[in-house]
Amino acid sequence: MDLNTIERNDPDSASQSAAAASAPAKKVFVKTYGCQMNVYDSQRMTDALAADGYTATDVIADADLVLLNTCHIREKAAEKVYSELGRIRDMKAERAAVGREMLIGVAGCVAQAEGAEIIRRSPAVDLVIGPQTYHRLPDVLARVRGGEKIVETEYAIEDKFEHLPQPKRAEMIKRGVTAFLTVQEGCDKFCTFCVVPYTRGSEVSRPVAQIVAEAERLADAGVREVTLLGQNVNAWHGKGEDSMEWGLGRLLFRLAEIPGLARLRYTTSHPRDMNDELIAAHRDLPALMPYLHLPVQSGSDRILKAMNRRHTAKDYLALLERIRAARGDIALSGDFIVGFPGETDADFEATMDLVGQVNYASAFSFKYSPRPGTPGADMPDHVPEAVKDERLQRLQALLLKQQQDFGLGLVGSTIDTLIEKPGRQAGQKVGRSPWLQPVIVDEKAGEIGDIIRVRITKTGYNSLFAELA
Repeated sequence: MDLNTIERNDPDSASQSAAAASAPAKKVFVKTYGCQMNVYDSQRMTDALAADGYTATDVIADADLVLLNTCHIREKAAEKVYSELGRIRDMKAERAAVGREMLIGVAGCVAQAEGAEIIRRSPAVDLVIGPQTYHRLPDVLARVRGGEKIVETEYAIEDKFEHLPQPKRAEMIKRGVTAFLTVQEGCDKFCTFCVVPYTRGSEVSRPVAQIVAEAERLADAGVREVTLLGQNVNAWHGKGEDSMEWGLGRLLFRLAEIPGLARLRYTTSHPRDMNDELIAAHRDLPALMPYLHLPVQSGSDRILKAMNRRHTAKDYLALLERIRAARGDIALSGDFIVGFPGETDADFEATMDLVGQVNYASAFSFKYSPRPGTPGADMPDHVPEAVKDERLQRLQALLLKQQQDFGLGLVGSTIDTLIEKPGRQAGQKVGRSPWLQPVIVDEKAGEIGDIIRVRITKTGYNSLFAELA
């Protein structure tokens, strides 16, 4: 993630910026855990803090403010945060001994879930702030400097997208030729394993005008590929410029009209919200990349019901048939949880069977771990860890083989690649394939931001190698 110094574009930005310019420079270090939404949110925080005189640093020892932008999805997420806070506490004490201040803040989904408990367990923490209140950071910091400990997690749903800071064009250019753009937050699905409805709130869609305006600013700054983000991004809906109700498919068509934007993606989707209009967009919209992340979680109908997914394995497979009929070169990605309470050997084999039928290009798979406050945590028949370990290893071996086979299947083919950044090795640049794989090309193949035609010559572990076609 590229953390940059950005200024809010609001009515008070000029006076705030002038005040910040006259004050000693302060530095903020943001550590991001978890999903793309958190990457986007970390940029929102640095944008909001610019008006308070902060510049971003990637060296924690230089920071006057340290923010941990946390994720609650992974196993023992909260405990990992507390462990990290212990190390930062010691650093804060060392700074205090020589008369230098270091403030510590916890943001993100763990902050939303744990609230004041974080400050109780880690008294060195100065502020806890939830995902919907980052625009309040400058005000919160002013109160912290006045001696308060702040927990800021309450928000009005209708305000969720009203206060997003707008970065300067020059700073946006530094972030590169690909960008995330949040269009939807929250979740109304209440899967029994998931904390998102409790940490991100109910589903809220961002207005069309805001989305289009931000996409236009990104394109003006040189962004060629935008990924629309949401916990249930394909549930997005809103009143369009024609005063009609739009879904995600119509929104994608509108964004494709923006000069300079050549590629569009979206993540993460729910099978229940994959409608005809969106499938048609995959068929008819060249800018929409042929890659779809569509989590299923399990291949067992019994487990899917226990998870409250409200679809069956047959429903999911039938949906994929329709999507592939619309876009023959589409590649599928998915999420899987093994060892959900009550999962038998037969249930797990049903998952393996589904994976074999779908043939994923990539996937994420995890052992089930209970999240306090979710229905799954209170279910009977939890699966022993050793059984979960064995099942996960088998599933991941199959998914890895499918991913490698997908890459090998591209060798010899000619594809378009967006050159994204310099390579790790001298003489190379890294591009991005339509299916999201890194593509290694000669540095003379084109400039960053170019979309070039290449022939795939070989595969690496997670990447492709190519030459100009």
